[in-house]
Amino acid sequence: MLAAGAEERPLVFGGNDKPGVMLASAMRTYANRYAAAAGKSIIVFTNNDSGYRTARDMKAHGVQVEVILDSRAASEADAGGIPVLFEASIATVHGGKRVTGIKIDQEKEIFHSSLPGDAIAMSGGWNPIVNLMCHRGAKPIWNEKVAAFVPPAVGDAFVAAGSAKGSMLLSECLAEGASAGTLKGKPPAIPKCRDEAFALTPLWWVKDSAGKAFVDYQNDVTLKDLPLAAQEGYSDIELAKRYTTTGMATDQGKLGNVNAIAILGEATGQSIEKVGTTTFRPYYTPVSFGALAGPSVGHHFQPVRKTPLHDWAAELGAVFVETGLWMRSSWFPRDGEDWLASASREVLGTRNGAGLCDVSTLGKIDIQGKDAGAFLDKLYCNTFSALAIGKARYGLMLREDGIVFDDGTTSRLADDRFVMTTTTANAARVMSHIEFCHQALWPELDVQYVSVTEQWAQMAIAGPCARATLNKIVDGPNLDDVNTPYLAAREITIMDGLQARLFRISFSGEHAYELAVPADYGSMVARTILRAGAEFAIVPYGVEALSIMRIEKGHVAGGELNGTTTAGDLGLGKMMSAKKDYIGRMMAAREGLTDPARQCVVGIRPVDRRDKLRSGSHLLKLSDRPSMAADQGYISSVAWSPMLDMWLGLALLSNGRNRIGETVQVFDGLRGIHMNAVITEPMHFDPENKRLHA
Repeated sequence: MLAAGAEERPLVFGGNDKPGVMLASAMRTYANRYAAAAGKSIIVFTNNDSGYRTARDMKAHGVQVEVILDSRAASEADAGGIPVLFEASIATVHGGKRVTGIKIDQEKEIFHSSLPGDAIAMSGGWNPIVNLMCHRGAKPIWNEKVAAFVPPAVGDAFVAAGSAKGSMLLSECLAEGASAGTLKGKPPAIPKCRDEAFALTPLWWVKDSAGKAFVDYQNDVTLKDLPLAAQEGYSDIELAKRYTTTGMATDQGKLGNVNAIAILGEATGQSIEKVGTTTFRPYYTPVSFGALAGPSVGHHFQPVRKTPLHDWAAELGAVFVETGLWMRSSWFPRDGEDWLASASREVLGTRNGAGLCDVSTLGKIDIQGKDAGAFLDKLYCNTFSALAIGKARYGLMLREDGIVFDDGTTSRLADDRFVMTTTTANAARVMSHIEFCHQALWPELDVQYVSVTEQWAQMAIAGPCARATLNKIVDGPNLDDVNTPYLAAREITIMDGLQARLFRISFSGEHAYELAVPADYGSMVARTILRAGAEFAIVPYGVEALSIMRIEKGHVAGGELNGTTTAGDLGLGKMMSAKKDYIGRMMAAREGLTDPARQCVVGIRPVDRRDKLRSGSHLLKLSDRPSMAADQGYISSVAWSPMLDMWLGLALLSNGRNRIGETVQVFDGLRGIHMNAVITEPMHFDPENKRLHA
């Protein structure tokens, strides 16, 4: 059922947007409900009897009501002793931040009012709230008596009563509400009430308005916009709505829709009924997100993205962390372990035996087409068109300004098919970048691409026993350096027929593989690998252990791929091809980006092995006092290395490549850190990469 309900509509006249010009019902509500006056001296402008009620109520509250301007010829409404001017309307309102005066149009004679009014209450009639019924697809019906649209009949499920039906007397509202609300038995007794007369003569706009006369207050649509829409050919009400924006957005025609329809009707020579209404869309009244979400609002009202291996990790007691909107296993604590103890154990277990890590959050993009290789050559600074089928290659993307955008491995599965991986945080941005480059820069290339990040579960199996573990589940010949050499990319089957992809790549620096399987099989395969590696004491490891191992090996990640570094800064300048063009090539050659004094990636270790490095700490020469002028760089990533039994890190240091072996100051005034440290090569552990190929 739709109970009684109607909303007052404004009048359209010059300067009706001034502060202090309000709907009469709003002014009355502020006074009666909150004891707040809209002004000290009120002028009421109305075309119906309800405006008189506002005038009487304001006077009863002690507010000076100067005059009632009634656009009709006469009225039987009670003015409560307040002066009334009939056939009068406001031509314009004077004032800037407040009302200072009005110009009155009475019987075609325009004169300046000397009234000291500082607020105007306007009432243009009432619109029954028809939106709920119209949301079912029905159109409202024009009612001449109340000069408004009334709701259509849409069946017994929705019944309009009272003012929602166009009945404006209190007795009518009570009677219709009681009747509609009675399901069985005798209708309830209706209390006696004193009806106030309701009569209305439409005044859609003041024709002698001077200045801007607003029809839609939310979208700033004026009296001149609607005839212009008709003149330009947008005479249909739906087209005029979009041409002028009247009745759009959250307003949905609450205030000025009927006025707009009438104005458009005169401009096109049609009746209001013929012009009709626009489509009403939910919600008529603003609805809070809390009401829509109910009790299940979640963390920051964000959906929780879980990897295909989430349940497997949860069963093992993983602590999860948000990374790039994903919940990712960070470490797998055992009794009495904190995060560092757990991560250190996972590193030792992986480097001494085998480890399993969920890397499903990496972005995965399937790229196909006869021009796929040429397309990748333009995206990456190194070459992929010459990559052999069945091989993977590390790639580096630059922005147009020459700064590093993203990195990852891309594998060639067929002559016209590649699988790209991106960093977790940049997965969506890289996909958008690819779409833009193809559609806007090189639309002539025959290439197609689709994100398959969520279609594949992917896990890293690392450590000296990684191959022995995988050989227990791989179908066919055992893995060896001949059929699966370093940087191999193969489509294989595992566990008696399950399709999978195997990549011999490593972020840990160990002999390692990444295994991709259809997402639905992720947890099952992870459990199977743990059982297969039990004799090698395989351990699950999380993001913390992965971060420790990559810092030990000097591999760059978020702390170094920070939006300010070039390929040269990262020690990857040799990857930048001199034989082809690619995004960022020309800008990367700018003098400022090739300056030897730029900050570049180096390794760093404390002089005193007991000292703890902290990321963000500044680096200075030993002879300098801490200051911005003396700043030489900062520590970008740190880790406790269980293999070297000390804290170590990566840093961005000015002219760092020529300062290997130099001792520098490490300073952090906020955390009270002041120590000495030695600049080293970025690769702290296994610098000959013997473990990678073992």
